[in-house]
Amino acid sequence: MPNLSTPPLSSAALPSPARIRVWDLPVRLFHWLLVATILIAFLSSEEDSALAAWHVPAGWIAAILIAFRIVWGFVGGEHARFSDFLKPRQIAHHINGLFSGKAGRSIGHNALGGLAIIALLGTVAGIIYTGAAMQRETEGGLHQALANVLLGLIALHIIAVIAMSLLTKDNLIDAFITGTKRADLHPGVEDARPPASLALPVVAIVIAGTTYGAMVVDPLAFTPGAHADAGERDGSPEKRRTPR
Repeated sequence: MPNLSTPPLSSAALPSPARIRVWDLPVRLFHWLLVATILIAFLSSEEDSALAAWHVPAGWIAAILIAFRIVWGFVGGEHARFSDFLKPRQIAHHINGLFSGKAGRSIGHNALGGLAIIALLGTVAGIIYTGAAMQRETEGGLHQALANVLLGLIALHIIAVIAMSLLTKDNLIDAFITGTKRADLHPGVEDARPPASLALPVVAIVIAGTTYGAMVVDPLAFTPGAHADAGERDGSPEKRRTPR
């Protein structure tokens, strides 16, 4: 008699779980570009670094990225907006859930994650400002202190992302690469609302304006190594010092 039983499906034949759209492309590009820019800034902070010529340009590129993110926080996709993740009233509830072992999943940034984003953006902005204005030793010390604070915030951010991914079984790193999350982990949640209709033209103007402003403040802003060369011609140790 023939065997009419259905053979089990192999894992390769199983359908992939449905996905929901969470993070828009511009906010994901911002995230990974800022990661790369900060990495270059740290690797180029020493004068004998092979990347030293890129330290100042990296700082100004970070400034453009921060300006973009501030505006995108008002006109971007649903979960990129500040109004979606700045939820101070939910912080206590979120912390209680963590300590009770019942960490809840969040479709966008959770309450603590929202605070972390603001802290990271503010610290990077402070580093950019002190780097651009660094003329006195006190400002240089503040620039270095803020850089150390940023390292600590980045470490906490990475630990938190990994921990929440494990606790909730919701891969947060993958979500910021693909822009999507598994629908079965967020039942009843629909795709995120897209950016405002004029979002891209608005941020294009902001990016162009920030770039122009950077070049007004520092005509050599985007020329690698130009500040070191100018300092050598000047013969001034203060002029030769690259903000770090």
